Amino acid sequence: MNTSSSERIHISIFGSRNAGKSTLANEILNQNLSIVSDVKGTTTDPVSKSMELLPLGPVVITDTAGYDDSGELGKKRILKTKEILNKTDIALLLINESTGKTSLDQEFENLIKEREIPYAVIFRKDKSIKEKAIQEIIRLYSSLKPQKKILAGLVKKDDIVILVCPIDQAAPKGRIILPQQMVLRELLDFHAKAIAVQPEELKETLGMLKVSPALVITDSQCFKQVSENLRSNIPLTSFSILMARYKGYLEEAVKATGKIKELKDGDKILISEGCTHRRQCGDIGSVKIPAALKKLTGRNLKIEFSSGTEFPENLSDYKLIIHCGGCMITEKELLYRMKCAQNNRVPFCNYGIFLAYFSGILEKSIFFLKTF
Repeated sequence: MNTSSSERIHISIFGSRNAGKSTLANEILNQNLSIVSDVKGTTTDPVSKSMELLPLGPVVITDTAGYDDSGELGKKRILKTKEILNKTDIALLLINESTGKTSLDQEFENLIKEREIPYAVIFRKDKSIKEKAIQEIIRLYSSLKPQKKILAGLVKKDDIVILVCPIDQAAPKGRIILPQQMVLRELLDFHAKAIAVQPEELKETLGMLKVSPALVITDSQCFKQVSENLRSNIPLTSFSILMARYKGYLEEAVKATGKIKELKDGDKILISEGCTHRRQCGDIGSVKIPAALKKLTGRNLKIEFSSGTEFPENLSDYKLIIHCGGCMITEKELLYRMKCAQNNRVPFCNYGIFLAYFSGILEKSIFFLKTF
């Protein structure tokens, strides 16, 4: 149950109002996630719940508002329902058998097909369809891509890997950030030797080792400091760059850096985060990256921000998007955001790659990944 939402299989239930979506969600979960009522439109916003669904493992079940909602509020609810498609791995399209498949049902099914989401159409009868739905989920799961590894091909047994993890105002109390957790767990799975240090401890730690580390992974904020303490033959990258590789947009993000020096006064830049947190003094997204952009370009740029599930529908006015590592959103949702940027010819970068470029060590930090 400690698996993060971004690493779970997202199963979403769609349908018109009173198609039985909430009832099915409650049946699969064996608990009351959503209020069930004969009144149309009882579910007004997407509601999600994490669970362990055997034999799949950790999943997220999402109940959505009906896509036949009406009125001004109804339009907003439908928009929220459509947004859920951006992070859906498996879709269940529920049809009320008494009405049959309507034109709206077909329209939404076409949206699912356009997104290339594995899905099943289920006709709801009076009796429970829980077992049928679960069997369809299991069947569709087999069409999903095998789970990837962040460090695949980069680390082997007995390698020494140093993790540079600053503990500052931005660090969550009592824990480390998700990409650091994920990397540490994989190193244990690979039977590699992980050494976690703070930036000021790196030089001393290197001096204590009898052999050079196979890899040093740093937080993006201290790229320059870490690089200055490493010999040129020691591979260096960041958690954010590894996340770009893991999520499948590393090449696009690197290409985007080539457009930075073309920026002009008045150009709009979007800095986007997949999670929501209280901004602190020296925040990387709202303070450090804007400052680095100004220093790098010498231009008076218009910086805008988005966070969490909010992502602008219209990207055509932006000249560059710099996204966080995306550890808190699914690969599907992050790649959807990148595709939206591509469709509008907007370069799409991420924090770590931008900061490596700003520090003049981008080539060094991606060379050993053998991606290009």
